[in-house]
Amino acid sequence: MRGLYDEHASALLTFVSRLLGGDRQQAEDIVQETLLRAWRHAERLPTDGVRAWLFTTARRLVIDNYRARRARPVETAVDVVAAATAPDTLDAALDAVLVADALEAVTPAHRSVLIDCYYRGRTAAEIAKEYGLPPGTARSRIFYAVRALRLAFQERGVTGP
Repeated sequence: MRGLYDEHASALLTFVSRLLGGDRQQAEDIVQETLLRAWRHAERLPTDGVRAWLFTTARRLVIDNYRARRARPVETAVDVVAAATAPDTLDAALDAVLVADALEAVTPAHRSVLIDCYYRGRTAAEIAKEYGLPPGTARSRIFYAVRALRLAFQERGVTGP
């Protein structure tokens, strides 16, 4: 069987590559399948026309492979699918509406310290300085504002930490 491979594999690979338009990987797969079938049916191979049998079998495998690919939908690479999909921003939009609604429910003084603290990133000391409050008052206002916001969320059915 090794002699069969040594004698015909190179010519068979060239033949199949031409049939497949130069696709070497697929050609190697077809040649491997052809030689595997020859090995499985070694007792039935014609002694005088082994090469013709190999080339005919390989050509039929190429045709079968072509027909099978035409029957299946076109395969799409993962990176193409990832590029074609857009991130879902609906949840973020709904969260923004919910937060805006809950912020409307708290008092203006609480709303302003929440926005300054959590959206603008200011510290309690900076907020105290801006509003002319003692630092302890600014911290307690932030504490009670967060509590009021949490209550507003609970009233809207949002639970969490």
